[in-house]
Amino acid sequence: MILHRRGLIGSSAALAFSGLAHSVQAAAEETYVNEVEGYGPLKRDPNGMLDLPEGFSYRIVSQGGETMADGLLVPGQFDGMGCFALDGSRVVLVRNHELKGSSAAHRNWGPGGYNQQRVGLLDAGRAYDTYKDGRPLPGGTTTVVYDMATGKTERQHLSLAGTSTNCCGGQTPWGSWLTCEETEETPADADVTKEHGYVFEVPARAEGLVDPVPLKAMGRFDHEAVCVDPRTGIVYLTEDRADGLFYRFIPDTPGELIKGGRLQAMVLRDHQGVDTSNHDDRVWSVGDWLNVDWIDMADVESPKGDLRQRGHADGAALVARGEGIWWGDGEMYLTATSGGPIQRGQILRYVPSPDEGRPGEAHRPGRLQLFVESTNEKTMNMGDNITIAPWGHLIVCEDNYSSAIRNHLKGVTPNGRIYTLGRNVFQGNSEFAGAVFSPDGGTLFVNIQYPGVTFAITGPWNAVRT
Repeated sequence: MILHRRGLIGSSAALAFSGLAHSVQAAAEETYVNEVEGYGPLKRDPNGMLDLPEGFSYRIVSQGGETMADGLLVPGQFDGMGCFALDGSRVVLVRNHELKGSSAAHRNWGPGGYNQQRVGLLDAGRAYDTYKDGRPLPGGTTTVVYDMATGKTERQHLSLAGTSTNCCGGQTPWGSWLTCEETEETPADADVTKEHGYVFEVPARAEGLVDPVPLKAMGRFDHEAVCVDPRTGIVYLTEDRADGLFYRFIPDTPGELIKGGRLQAMVLRDHQGVDTSNHDDRVWSVGDWLNVDWIDMADVESPKGDLRQRGHADGAALVARGEGIWWGDGEMYLTATSGGPIQRGQILRYVPSPDEGRPGEAHRPGRLQLFVESTNEKTMNMGDNITIAPWGHLIVCEDNYSSAIRNHLKGVTPNGRIYTLGRNVFQGNSEFAGAVFSPDGGTLFVNIQYPGVTFAITGPWNAVRT
């Protein structure tokens, strides 16, 4: 389906997810404040889905409930997503589905569809885990082949099955997607047969289901997102808990994560166990830098689900709901979704040591900066997934469930000034997720989580005004 934002669309513009008809909600009143002009004011979408600035338009790439090439249905709860060059004008999107194994409702939103009527098309032996009745859990990833020249989706298929609560993740320099389980479910507390809370790797070019191998050395916790330093192969990991930590994984063999490595947690030098959120006590201000040390984590498979508590007891810093993370030019940015005095979010910047992961880093430590801290929910309201645009700006997906303030796509300039790029006006005001640019930088792909829509946004990206 193709939707041009200012085109007139008839009944074919109706979305369906497991029989749920699209219901248009009128755009809300202006609920955002820009610190710089950006691309100018948002224009109301006549289709009631996605407001964008003048000159921008979108196409719908994929929707929850569509039939895929394997006969299964596109699962719901779209979340983190990676984009990889394929050939010619074609790209591959690998997309997470945040479907929780213990949720009765989420069973109906999985690839088997309502009452799992198509689950027989899925070989349970290829799934990581099943319910105790033998049916695969609904979480996992889908892979989408999209032609940017024609604007057509050529193929979709399930690429990882039987996982739970696949929230975000990250791309690797070697052409795979790392998908993260944001849960610590066990057979003792949920209708599952295995422990959850792991990272799995999905090669972008896989044409069917991949082997569901948990990367256990990367720890078992409420994983959110990862990014890889292409220079060292070190993987950085966020944890979506109010008392979460920030981790790094030093692989034994860079690029071959299955071979194991060391998991460490971040400590802020001379600030043992500090809470970086500024919730109760202001420990730093926007622009401040602190030196970073790292401590080894023991018993990383964490059968008691206490990895973060043990790390904090040993001096690791707390990060208030660490979520999106993305590698930039020699540095990375990560969101702390509920950080800041008003708990509407922070963005942190980490610059690795020139000797990152090696003994010399104690003398030349990495540094962490408080880059952005929201003081107004209309400026930034709980930034979650994040990516970096080709022109160096951050693109941040908001994830708030306010009845009064819509979720937006925000841009952040290199000096930390915020502007608005898009607004979700679809019924339900679900979060944006999975923002990622095409390899040529001309298309921004992004998801609305519920009921599950992937958009391809194009426009005059070079016209941003700061």
